[in-house]
Amino acid sequence: MGKLVIISGPSGSGKSTVVRRLLEQSRLPVHLSVSATTRSPRPGERDGTDYHFLSRDEFLRRREAGEFLECKEVFGAGHWYGTLREEVEAGLARGHSVILEIDVQGGLAVLEQCPEAVTVFVDPGSRAELERRLRTRGTDAEEAIRRRLDTADEEFRIGETSYRHRVVNDTVDRAVQEICEILQAEVGETS
Repeated sequence: MGKLVIISGPSGSGKSTVVRRLLEQSRLPVHLSVSATTRSPRPGERDGTDYHFLSRDEFLRRREAGEFLECKEVFGAGHWYGTLREEVEAGLARGHSVILEIDVQGGLAVLEQCPEAVTVFVDPGSRAELERRLRTRGTDAEEAIRRRLDTADEEFRIGETSYRHRVVNDTVDRAVQEICEILQAEVGETS
């Protein structure tokens, strides 16, 4: 039987890149849980692959029915994101470890229900490095960068106290190797 693996980190820590590479390189059977959202698909995104794209009414109905392990409205933009319980259970039932790439608050919500989950906090190395990455990628306005940095301060504190493993993403290859070693130690008996 696989395990639930929560991978979190501040926006700009590189967790999406690390998770993509991890899925390619892990020798263990791993499955990435596809999150649900109420936002519209971006160009090239596919339903069921990138996200489960749900109408707001459908998302809220499923939320009321208890179908999410965690969900929240992100950055007040009016879009909901969440982890569907059935998505996780299906992967675990196949004997895979299921990776949740979610924010720290979502990770804490899942941990309340699944305290045995393996938790990995992806750290960019420092707040200054995080700010450099956010500015370099050029996708956010100044106000959004400030908001992300303020959020990151709290996420760093939670990562230190609530996550079992901390991986500094100074290079993607090194971070992925370290997470593979963590998974081998935590989940290796499934291989």
